Amino acid sequence: MEFLIKAAQLLMSLSILVVLHELGHFIPAKLFKTRVEKFYLFFDPWFSVVKKKIGGTEYGIGWLPLGGYVKISGMIDESMDKEQMEKPAEPWEFRAKPAWQRLIIMLGGVTVNLFLGIFIYAMTLYTYGDKYLPTANMEDGIWCVDELATDIGFQNGDKVISADGYPIERYSDILESVITSEVITVMRNEEEVNLNMPIDLIDQFLNNPTKLILYPRIPTIISRVEKGSNAEKAGLQKKDIIKAINGTSFIYFDEFKTALNTHIGDTIDIRVDRNGKEVSLAVLVSDEGTLGFAPANLNITQLEKLGTYKLASFKYSFFESFPAGYNKAIKKLGGYIAQFKMILSPSTGAYKGMGGFGAIGSMFPATWNWEIFWNLTAFLSLMLAFMNILPIPALDGGHVVFLLYEIVVGKPAPEKVMEYAQMVGMIMLLSLLVFANGNDILKLF
Repeated sequence: MEFLIKAAQLLMSLSILVVLHELGHFIPAKLFKTRVEKFYLFFDPWFSVVKKKIGGTEYGIGWLPLGGYVKISGMIDESMDKEQMEKPAEPWEFRAKPAWQRLIIMLGGVTVNLFLGIFIYAMTLYTYGDKYLPTANMEDGIWCVDELATDIGFQNGDKVISADGYPIERYSDILESVITSEVITVMRNEEEVNLNMPIDLIDQFLNNPTKLILYPRIPTIISRVEKGSNAEKAGLQKKDIIKAINGTSFIYFDEFKTALNTHIGDTIDIRVDRNGKEVSLAVLVSDEGTLGFAPANLNITQLEKLGTYKLASFKYSFFESFPAGYNKAIKKLGGYIAQFKMILSPSTGAYKGMGGFGAIGSMFPATWNWEIFWNLTAFLSLMLAFMNILPIPALDGGHVVFLLYEIVVGKPAPEKVMEYAQMVGMIMLLSLLVFANGNDILKLF
């Protein structure tokens, strides 16, 4: 059931983005009186699921959900319609239009995706507001959840200040900053410490099974007591909050774990908060340094309700939401570009994390959440805009390169050159598609 919900969200999100992207090409083409032969959601090799011809354009839905397309007359595209290109140009063909009109048609899809991402972010901020944990409110610093965090230099209690000199103001920005930056500055024992991040950190992170290395420090709350364990024998119960060991008080779970490791094999006295009442219990610490319970993995909202952290919350008016949406979109796009650059550098190992539809689908939650859905759709829209503007033949950016060449030189590039470039581009894109989705399959084993 979870798979179906994730798949439905992915399909709906991509369908919205593809249709609007292709409309970005379709509308200016029509405005410049250029014939559009086909407008399709998904690809239709051999047959279509649905199709209908209206006003000279065939509208349809294909069976292969890998995107969509518009087929514009007189344009060298993925259809490789050489027969049409060998005939003299007709006034209604793409190739007969001035270069500036063709440039607008080609940039239409990217432009729509860019503005769509900004618009969706603006509307989510207007509807849901903005709620986050400021790093300034993490007065006792972060918790090193995984040994990878300590391996790269972090310690429990570090206060993350900046990445490559730029302030980190939100907890939610810490992980991305750690992965994409060279130097992370933390405050440790009232002194600033610079931590140099290893060049292959993203590769180490991708191979880490938990995918969680740093987290706000959390109190020690019992979520489950193991049957037959020392914890059960001592009388510990679910929702108990452990406050002290042998009279020494502590606030956070990492402090509790450190203290426990100094009492292996000992019987300790612990003080717990049970529904507001103080209870003292004697419990034996196992040879592994455990008591036999699972700690509660609290999310940020739950931590706020407990009073552990205070979240910042902002509501935006309709007009205030647009600059806020723009700023959020630029920030998200900048982060994505930083990660994309890492993929191009083999030494980082980031290419191993390239994913296809499975990786994108896994970003959606297992239960339908409209706020998360629209935020992810906005991010995917920005990602689609960036990927499409890359100067790769067969992408919009590749066509733009040839059009800019024509504008500068004063004549179009030879058709044979554009045909071969289109073929090379298609091979590159298909190879990337196979590689990315192959990574998804390998991760299942």
